[in-house]
Amino acid sequence: MADSRSRMLRLLSLLQTHRYWSGAELSERLEVSPRTLRRDVDRLRELGYPVSASRGVAGGYQLQAGAVLPPLLLEDDEAVAIAVSLSSAAGGVVSGVEESSVQALSKIVQVMPPKLRRRVKALQEYTVPALLRGPSVDVAALATLAQACRDDERLEFRYAARDGESTQRLVEPHRLVTLGRRWYLVGYDLRRHDWRTFRIDRLSEPVLTGVRFRQRELPAADAATFVRQGIQSARTHIAVDVLVKAPADSVAEVAGRWAAVTPVDGESCRLEMDVDTLDWPILLLGAIEADFEVREPPELADRVHQVARRFARAALPAAHDDDPDHDV
Repeated sequence: MADSRSRMLRLLSLLQTHRYWSGAELSERLEVSPRTLRRDVDRLRELGYPVSASRGVAGGYQLQAGAVLPPLLLEDDEAVAIAVSLSSAAGGVVSGVEESSVQALSKIVQVMPPKLRRRVKALQEYTVPALLRGPSVDVAALATLAQACRDDERLEFRYAARDGESTQRLVEPHRLVTLGRRWYLVGYDLRRHDWRTFRIDRLSEPVLTGVRFRQRELPAADAATFVRQGIQSARTHIAVDVLVKAPADSVAEVAGRWAAVTPVDGESCRLEMDVDTLDWPILLLGAIEADFEVREPPELADRVHQVARRFARAALPAAHDDDPDHDV
């Protein structure tokens, strides 16, 4: 019985690769007769696995998509990857999946052997999360957009521009792109007769039209490049130049993804950014946790002073509590 059970698990593992297996290949892999293989396949079907079969000399088997999700067999690395991904989703940029992610994570970790639990725990404890999450997006809308991209199906949705104006759009979707802290849809706008980038957090009420289309040639190397080019052209550029009194290596560990960090000497470096708002460099400088001097623009220095005064006011009650000479 133990051999039969382990053989079925091995069969399921092979079928979950979603390739087509000939009966002869599977029989050879499992070292069983074609009759035993057919019996094992029937048992998998009884458990809810939709295994299709074709007859004849070239006959074989393939696992199909079913009406419900049956149990899955995962390799160790796959299980760890899913657990870590669910842990990230639980803190979620995509709204609506946080609770489901926590529930799924608890189920996976519960059945993990100790060695895999230790790997997941190590990854969680020694991975530093991003400084900020971007605007959350709706999981149902995201799924609709992904389906439209996959099936080359036209979409209609409401879109709010930066100035707040809301318009109805008819789009041939191309790709979803995650860049920085945001999600974007790249598509051809049929009413504006041009390619467009849409921020998904500004998009609402996406509806599949049922109309298929043939993909047009994107005027860029890929969708991510197209989004970057659009962001650069749309931005009101603010050049930020800051002298940070910390070694370049340590500053680059925190800010290197968003800013250019150039060594000045062993104890200081120059941090340069092009931004469309001063909020982001202030948050980044706070995360670096080092003294700094704002070179450009003057507006950033003014904003730093405003933030410093606000934080100082917030810290005053705590400072008085610790002062033995302060009268309550």
